[in-house]
Amino acid sequence: MLGGVMSDVAGTVRKAAELTWSLALLARSGVLAPMRPDRAFGVAGGYLRWGLSMATGYAAGAARHPDRPAVIDDRGALSYAEVHRRTDRLARALADRGIGQRSSVAVLCRNHRGPVEVAAAAAKLGADVILLNTSLSAHTIGEVLREQRCQMLVADQEFGGAETPERCRVVTAWVDDPEKLEAETLDELIEEDGAATLPLHPAPGRLIVLTSGTTGTPKGAERPRPKSWAPAGAILSRIPLRAGEPMFIAPPLFHTWGFAALQLAMLLGAPAVLRRRFDPAETLRSIAEHRCGTLIAVPVMLARVLELPEAELARYDARPRVVAVSGSALPGELATRFMDRFGEVLYNLYGSTEVSWVSIADPEDMRADPHTSGRAPWGTRLEILDDDGRPVAPGEIGRVFVGNDMMFAGYTRAGAEVETRDGLMSTGDLGRIDEDGRLALAGRADSMIVSGGENVYPGPVEDLLAAQDEVREVAVIGVDDTDFGQRLAAYVVLAEGAELDADRVRALVRDRLSRFSVPRDVVFLDELPRNPTGKVIPRELPKPD
Repeated sequence: MLGGVMSDVAGTVRKAAELTWSLALLARSGVLAPMRPDRAFGVAGGYLRWGLSMATGYAAGAARHPDRPAVIDDRGALSYAEVHRRTDRLARALADRGIGQRSSVAVLCRNHRGPVEVAAAAAKLGADVILLNTSLSAHTIGEVLREQRCQMLVADQEFGGAETPERCRVVTAWVDDPEKLEAETLDELIEEDGAATLPLHPAPGRLIVLTSGTTGTPKGAERPRPKSWAPAGAILSRIPLRAGEPMFIAPPLFHTWGFAALQLAMLLGAPAVLRRRFDPAETLRSIAEHRCGTLIAVPVMLARVLELPEAELARYDARPRVVAVSGSALPGELATRFMDRFGEVLYNLYGSTEVSWVSIADPEDMRADPHTSGRAPWGTRLEILDDDGRPVAPGEIGRVFVGNDMMFAGYTRAGAEVETRDGLMSTGDLGRIDEDGRLALAGRADSMIVSGGENVYPGPVEDLLAAQDEVREVAVIGVDDTDFGQRLAAYVVLAEGAELDADRVRALVRDRLSRFSVPRDVVFLDELPRNPTGKVIPRELPKPD
């Protein structure tokens, strides 16, 4: 009994320490600062009504800095006060159409004010929000809508061909051609307002993000609701974001990284700059125009920026203080090239929809080892375990497990789950902790192949080939082999004007790595099939001869 009491005391002390440190980090970033009593009252009122939610974020911003831009998109800017007011009106209009606590509203949109306002309005009602990937087929969208029992689909006009179940109302978020409009629009709902009375303390709605689906039909993953300031403190402990500093968010908002960046911008009282489609030159122009101190991106976006002609790169006065990437693996050579061109501004967050974050590499980490995934941020427990759940020896490869304050609440599909051990969740990746305490990944646990009795990892082969000047991008996967069980196949996209043949690719690997790592198959492609966050989709790679 005494042991249990001591454990409870230790847990209470730990939580108190975490809260204190989180508040210190928020104060350092400028989030916590003195304010007028009336503004403090408005911030407190939002928190007491909606807790830590999208509704609170914009209500607090409306009280604290009402005229500051909250969202800047292709249509212009909306202030924090405008977003708060518009989402009140939208929430009432949605309530008049039957949306309330535990209703499900699906969002099928590119990056603009629409998905932001829907998420905030839903929070004011206690409704669930399901973020749909815009690259899904109409049939798959219909399956997800049925599985999630959605009462409403909010979609950009270009996605109007989605298969919607019966009794699922469609609302248009972004209009391209007014003459072909078939559904009421978000702007019309906001202008109409509504007669419903909003709940004073709605039960928290769920946020459902779809898994990337690179190997099958995407599953719904329930993102957790923050219980304290600790999650923000963890990120700020490794990435020096600043309150009020405009943030360009390039990844799609339907992805965990893009939506998390939106939530961070809201917490920081920062203008979130959004563009419906990613264009490298337009990204630099927008960063310069809006004086963005932070760029949120996925690695392939940085590669596309660096492919711009030098004259185009020099044309814009784009000088972000922080460039934070996540969503897919950051090639070491890309990290080095980007920092050589833009300075020591790059931060790489390794995580997933299920575990949120695992580790963060800062510029110093990546200069020491361009391939590193960095260190676990404050308040995060990172362990490398063997197949039996025991910690491996220092420097040895094992399975990556992590624990933090934002682990997902589970999949919405029955029977789907993630392995956990002693409160830690598996990332599905293999890795090791190097002699300096940094995490080095060795690839997906299910991507390791056994070739002729040898364990072979595709990751080192990809890194080696990606570092060659002739290679624009590369993917290496395991394929079946009648003699050796499995073998590696390399899919290579050459840089413009470069020449490289299969024998040279094999020779490069043979000279640097083991003979089992040499890809028997080398396939040259014009481009790699990727999802919107830059991950390669293995099932869409052509099978080697």
